[in-house]
Amino acid sequence: MQEGVDEEDIKQRCSRGDRAAYALLYTFYFKPLYRHVFLFLKSKEETEEIVQDAFVKIWENRASLPEVRNLKPYLYRVAKNLLLDHLRRLQTQNKVIRIASPQTEPLEDSTSNQINHKDYIAFSLEAIQHLTEKRRQIFLMRTQQELSLDEIALQLGISKSVVKKQLYAAITFVREYMHKHGGIPLGFLIILLEALS
Repeated sequence: MQEGVDEEDIKQRCSRGDRAAYALLYTFYFKPLYRHVFLFLKSKEETEEIVQDAFVKIWENRASLPEVRNLKPYLYRVAKNLLLDHLRRLQTQNKVIRIASPQTEPLEDSTSNQINHKDYIAFSLEAIQHLTEKRRQIFLMRTQQELSLDEIALQLGISKSVVKKQLYAAITFVREYMHKHGGIPLGFLIILLEALS
């Protein structure tokens, strides 16, 4: 930290809920953390969200700060974990978008009736939340964990045909939900079903 600033004192004061000490910690480390995360995300909005979340997490876990040997590596580790979680979520969302969106139309289209990438994410996540628990579980095991139908059947203790039936029902629902709420054209369901079978 800055010369003349006692890191140990800052940790102790923060752990006791001293907001002035926390503000000092935030002021000193926000920019370096922001620069570090931005290298990976290239998005000001997403980077700021990750860094803010990191500081919130540090505050929420402030009682453990006295046990931290060095603040800087600790802060970077917290930010790194949040960044990795964020990238995993993006990867999952993009898989769902690929499954539920037309292969022949670009996501970024300048026409006024073309929904943007964030809308695809929002509608697809909404659709998944509306699935029954079993269908949602099977859908996520297939799209997120990339398990085969046989692997899903084995893990859930059900037949492959039941898995297939539930998965197809889930995909159909997601596609119809996104068509209804997001104006996504139908006609691609067969391709999607073949890709997941």
